[in-house]
Amino acid sequence: MFVGGVGRRPKCRAAGVAMNDTRRSKRAAAPERLPAEGTQASRFGKTRTAQSTALLEDYVELIADLMASAGEARPTDIARRLGVSHATAVKTIARLKRAGLATARPYRGVFLTEKGQALADRARTRHRLVVDTLCALGVPSESAEADAEGIEHYVSEITLKAFAHFLRARG
Repeated sequence: MFVGGVGRRPKCRAAGVAMNDTRRSKRAAAPERLPAEGTQASRFGKTRTAQSTALLEDYVELIADLMASAGEARPTDIARRLGVSHATAVKTIARLKRAGLATARPYRGVFLTEKGQALADRARTRHRLVVDTLCALGVPSESAEADAEGIEHYVSEITLKAFAHFLRARG
């Protein structure tokens, strides 16, 4: 927030501390009040849920991309592109199968079920929206792509709608 007046040097305030006031900036900022227990627990619960689904979303999104570009999604290719071991990829693909998101055929690779394809489509849409918003804010595209890999799993539907509104308003 800009705080200042005529003839005064502008100050930025962050967490209630004037950034150009050296005496104040050296002091520790007063701790913010904790939210209510239920509110805080709900926030942490949302994060834990996002963490547990983020991996599955990354896998189904990659499988869909590999199917579209190469015609197949082999565990070896999945492992290489995600930077994990073959064993880790196979273990996660088994988890996708248990969740009803994918099927696998011997010597044929991995295929998404309708449910898996729908999840991949939602993840890709969220990813593009986050990337486009970051780029609109001036973030270089390579950084936006990398940052979106984390943000896309944690951002709420309310925030995504705000991102879409922001981009539409920009034209």
